[in-house]
Amino acid sequence: MSKVKVLIVGAAFCADLHMEGYLRCRDIAAVIGICDKVTDKIAPLAEAYGLADYTAFDDYKKAIDESGCDVVDICLPNFLHHPVALYAFSRGKHVICEKPLALTAKDAGEMLAAAEASGKKLYYAEDWLFAPAIIRALDIIDEGAVGEVQFIRAREAHGGSHSPYTQTIEFCGGGCMIHLGIHPIGLVLAMKGNRWTSVSAMVSGGGERNLRHKKMEGEDWAACNIAFEDGTVAVVEANYVTAGGMEDVIDFYGTKGCLHVDIGFSSAVRCFSIPGVSYTVEKAEITTGWSMPTVDEKYNLGYIDEIRHFISCAQAGADARAGLRGKDGLEALKLIEAIYKSAKEGRTVHAGENV
Repeated sequence: MSKVKVLIVGAAFCADLHMEGYLRCRDIAAVIGICDKVTDKIAPLAEAYGLADYTAFDDYKKAIDESGCDVVDICLPNFLHHPVALYAFSRGKHVICEKPLALTAKDAGEMLAAAEASGKKLYYAEDWLFAPAIIRALDIIDEGAVGEVQFIRAREAHGGSHSPYTQTIEFCGGGCMIHLGIHPIGLVLAMKGNRWTSVSAMVSGGGERNLRHKKMEGEDWAACNIAFEDGTVAVVEANYVTAGGMEDVIDFYGTKGCLHVDIGFSSAVRCFSIPGVSYTVEKAEITTGWSMPTVDEKYNLGYIDEIRHFISCAQAGADARAGLRGKDGLEALKLIEAIYKSAKEGRTVHAGENV
């Protein structure tokens, strides 16, 4: 079977995460093009991963039209996911799209409709579902080792995004909940088949109401309680006020036991350094003193197996598994919008309400 030809649109942070995945599945995938309007970013990305046989583009429409790709991998700021995906589907391409799927559920619905009309697939890049520690935890749950899981607590947090696009709602769609909380939201929805019944939320409010990031339009702290059809309850938190690097923590509480998972600081290495280590963990402000430098961070966060899964699905023209389909990205955004509605109106929002 021939390799799947991939065009990466966007050459910044997310593209680097995905490139590592393509590097490790060269048996089935070939990156044949990279597009970014800031063309100075393209060559360093390609060189970092030993990519030589590719074409650089500065316009995504030209890239999609001329690259000869089978798959368009969208690694762009949130507000650009929708237009790039629609154009890719209009040209008969499969699409891999980073989280969140779009700025709004309306835009996400249009992306899904375009995929269906074109006969191509929309893959939703939720890396948490491929994190080895989470997969192992779910296996333990499935074997009944902790009994029936009744309560889930999950959060993603760090000290603030490096991207200027996360500072305004126009470009990001919100604050830390849509940008970080989308990961635990995706996990609990995948576990529960998207069958939530109600949500109650609080957020810091944005701007001067934020805890720390007063110039950010969206919230820098958010939390919500989610109820599911089967009686399970989940608490999801996201924030930009956590120092020391990214925290990805999930707790499962069952009738016969519990599970505690930390995919951000899962390291067998413990180091003390006076001058500082070159890299310890994503978003760490300093690397001096004691630290636990991550080992194969992109694999442990799920990016490597995520990319292989999508490429294998594209080869077969098949949907991704549950939690990773376009419709799952749409459901995640519907819940995010309900969270924001709950926080704004100070009440519980029920599934099916007109948000």
